[in-house]
Amino acid sequence: MDFEAIGKMALGSRLRFLSEKVTEDAQQIYDAYGIELKPKWFPVFYFLSNEKSGKSITAIATEIGHSHPSVIKIVREMSKDQLVQEQRDTNDGRKNLIHLTKKGVELSIKIKAQYIDVENAIDNMLKNSKHNIWFALQEFEYILNEKTLYARVLEEKKMRESATVQIVDYQAKHHSAFRELNEAWINQYFRLEDADRQALDKPVEHILEKGGKILVAEQNNVVLGVCALLKMSDENYDYELAKMAVSAKARGLGIGSLLGKAVIEKARQLDASYLYLESNTILTPAISLYEKLGFKKITGRNTPYERCNIQMELKLNP
Repeated sequence: MDFEAIGKMALGSRLRFLSEKVTEDAQQIYDAYGIELKPKWFPVFYFLSNEKSGKSITAIATEIGHSHPSVIKIVREMSKDQLVQEQRDTNDGRKNLIHLTKKGVELSIKIKAQYIDVENAIDNMLKNSKHNIWFALQEFEYILNEKTLYARVLEEKKMRESATVQIVDYQAKHHSAFRELNEAWINQYFRLEDADRQALDKPVEHILEKGGKILVAEQNNVVLGVCALLKMSDENYDYELAKMAVSAKARGLGIGSLLGKAVIEKARQLDASYLYLESNTILTPAISLYEKLGFKKITGRNTPYERCNIQMELKLNP
């Protein structure tokens, strides 16, 4: 396979090819030194040969980074070759511990000469290479532990798919989408209340003409989400972030985040100092989004909504 032609997306295949090539050499090396060991047994064998007492399957799996079933399979194979044996833990009768047998211990002594030669050979290979693959692997493993390749790919997918989303001001043509998207999530978790019906049935009268705003997320003329900024007559708060709803088909694209940021920016343009919102704690993704946007939990305010069990505020301008 021409990995250079395919590019970096074939990283997994290239690492697997490299692993298979080294594993082939490892089997030849074992044969040359008369070591009756399979390369895939090495992590378990090496770990046990450096332990004074037996170890449980769980302890072995944790130490070598293999799955529980993988370690069980390797131990069974090594047991058939009489390299390991299971014994009941004298301190905890519920557990079995894996030990090297006498044959396994003798092999752990015999293999030490091979260790020295392999270590020296790899050192020489690294000295003759411009890029030290050992250090590079350490760094790459650290990066993957911070965030998996899968998570990084999903982030790229979200960025690419949301790049064509536009946030626009509400127009009359958006009314049905504004109402339907909100009715969908409210009816899924709660029930429509009078305050909902007023805002959703007549958004111009109950939101826009009172000084509020409604923003719409569109992609190719399809409405993916909506969010309103309600003007408040309150000594502490200028506007309320409300009626945020995202199409089920668009969830995972970051539409809520785009709308939230756009609404906050709109409030800043309107010289708002504080934003307020009401929600319910069963809406975990929404609460998480509000926290990422900077909202903090508050208490003690009256609300027209039965479903409200959390109130939050965001300070915009000092």
